Amino acid sequence: MIRVAVAGAGRMGQAIAAALEKQDDMELVGLWGRGDDLAPLLQAADVVIDFSLPAGTEQVLAAVARLGTPLVCGVSGLSEEQMTALDHAAAAAPVVYDRNMSLGVAVLEHSVREAARSLGTDFAVEIKEVHHVHKKDAPSGTALKLGEAVAAARGEQGTGSVTFESERRGEVPGDHEVVMRSPTETLTFGHSVTTRQVFADGAIRAARWVVGKPAGRFLMRDVLFDN
Repeated sequence: MIRVAVAGAGRMGQAIAAALEKQDDMELVGLWGRGDDLAPLLQAADVVIDFSLPAGTEQVLAAVARLGTPLVCGVSGLSEEQMTALDHAAAAAPVVYDRNMSLGVAVLEHSVREAARSLGTDFAVEIKEVHHVHKKDAPSGTALKLGEAVAAARGEQGTGSVTFESERRGEVPGDHEVVMRSPTETLTFGHSVTTRQVFADGAIRAARWVVGKPAGRFLMRDVLFDN
């Protein structure tokens, strides 16, 4: 039985806690909110899933670095210093960090990376994304992740020559479209989220995978495509 601690008592933390109750091979050992003592919870767990906020993630990373508890973190918007702390934690424990825990997005990233590598720079790439009105960052972390995958496959830095189009409306959980266009043809990849439960499902799969792995930093594509 895999014992799981969940950091983050908000909507995503509650969704993960509820989903863990349905897993035959996992059990929830506790739900952590800022202000509580984190160390005893991590000591009782085989893995911790963090969907708190960046300030909470700082505490989680410090505890993981000290105790060596495997970590799955889906918190976006981390600062440069917080990313350095994440790398420090990954030197002591296996850490799956991704800005999007969706299994479908991991497949999408894998696909656009391969397409970009094959097509090269003859195809212009545009990434379009739509999210709910409450989301403040634009482009989204997922859009940037996809852009970085395309750029890396083409030998470019950052997001390279990829262009972005962002829209905020309604309560859309998240739609992403990657369009690769040449003067003679267009190739389109898309992914739509119908419920935020997909992020909980992906985090649980990552938590199951990361237990027993060596210290290091991993992505969702490692969870799906590691052979």
